[in-house]
Amino acid sequence: MRALRILLVIAVVLGGIFVAVDRAAVYFAESEVEGRVQVPGATIGSTDVSIKGFPFLTQVAADRLDEVDVKISGIETDTNGRRLRISRMNAALHEVKLADGYSSATAARATGSAVISYEDLTAAASDGVVVAYGGDGKVKVTGTVDVLGQRLSRSVLSTVTLVDGHTVKVRADKVPGEGIPGLEGLVREKTDFQREVGGLPSGLKLEKIQPTADGLEISVVGTDVRLAG
Repeated sequence: MRALRILLVIAVVLGGIFVAVDRAAVYFAESEVEGRVQVPGATIGSTDVSIKGFPFLTQVAADRLDEVDVKISGIETDTNGRRLRISRMNAALHEVKLADGYSSATAARATGSAVISYEDLTAAASDGVVVAYGGDGKVKVTGTVDVLGQRLSRSVLSTVTLVDGHTVKVRADKVPGEGIPGLEGLVREKTDFQREVGGLPSGLKLEKIQPTADGLEISVVGTDVRLAG
């Protein structure tokens, strides 16, 4: 019995050492990956990587991770001379394959969400245009136009849609014309616009968009998503 107790103690100690080493390896790997996350054609603010699954060391030995959660903030791209910034993006990457001495990683599939703030959407719109939440799943777009020597400011409620899975389109539901010839066209030239959303990791695409009080919330999905390298 004494020998059995000794073996059990040794097993517990070794198990504890293995868990400690495994967790230390996870922490090191997460730090390394955070520094290597790249988004082609964009600059990023900060990244946070969390590697799921246990044990980690056996996953590494197989060059395959079960799940990696990635949070990226401040993704900025330039589209047609206008910078469009994604405030934050969260993605759950599944079946992540490691390659090139662990310097690159590709996920078989991914799901997640991204948020574009109204401040950032305003910065990407035409000069003098302000975008805010309009309530009930709409956005409020305000712009100023010159009509017969007078400057008129108009606000419209607009619908936001996705075009081809990578472009945000903002279009007014209705523009008050007030009997002024050409006013609607002038207002729409300001308030209606579309911007391509770049800066997503390769393999991710936009699936659904919904205006909320906090900004445009976008669901993203992807296959063969490039994480780093």
